[in-house]
Amino acid sequence: MKIKQGMILAAGLGKRMQPITLKTPKPLIQIGNKNLLERAIELLINHGIEEIAINVHHLSDQIKDFINKKKYKVKIIISDEKDMLLDTGGGILHATRSFKKPFVAVNPDTLWSDAYCNELKDLEDLYFKKKKPCLLLVNKNLSFDSSFKGDFNLQDGVISRDNTNEFIFTGLQILDESVFNSIKDKIFSMNKIWDYLIENNFLVGNESKKKFYHLNTKEMYDKILNLKITD
Repeated sequence: MKIKQGMILAAGLGKRMQPITLKTPKPLIQIGNKNLLERAIELLINHGIEEIAINVHHLSDQIKDFINKKKYKVKIIISDEKDMLLDTGGGILHATRSFKKPFVAVNPDTLWSDAYCNELKDLEDLYFKKKKPCLLLVNKNLSFDSSFKGDFNLQDGVISRDNTNEFIFTGLQILDESVFNSIKDKIFSMNKIWDYLIENNFLVGNESKKKFYHLNTKEMYDKILNLKITD
């Protein structure tokens, strides 16, 4: 069985990327030959995803125009959060409300490339083997940005959160609608979901072996740009 639906979180304000994001939404920032959103979309399409939901808020017309001009050969649904930002969890729940099967959720802040195709496939295999939500994590040692403190720990495929955490969430996860069953809020973070799943021993993960590039600040953007990454 293959996952056919995916979601990309593209509604963030990108405040720490200013002044770039005053005129350009963060997902449309270009690194190498592609912008961040383009990289996330291509990762999903190359995996065989046929329907992609994308949430938008800041400078949303630019994102809509970009998607319309690209004419991707997949169905793309725009989940417009123009009136109210729903945070990461609320944004995923709202954008995927029509999805009835497991889906891939992607944060485009990570510099996705073809090198992640096999890791996404392995994550999908893990999901169907364990029948549990799963995250792709990376050891802090592989992060280009050394300031990350870590989000999780990973032992024997099981994810935990402790006082000291050695792994960073890459921004790639596989979920299904059932993870939101206990949620009554409209606006909430995915941390609320992850904490609940961890408490119930129901969150698993794989370890990425790729060098991790993540655009979270203007300073980090400048450093990554200087690497002259090409695809």
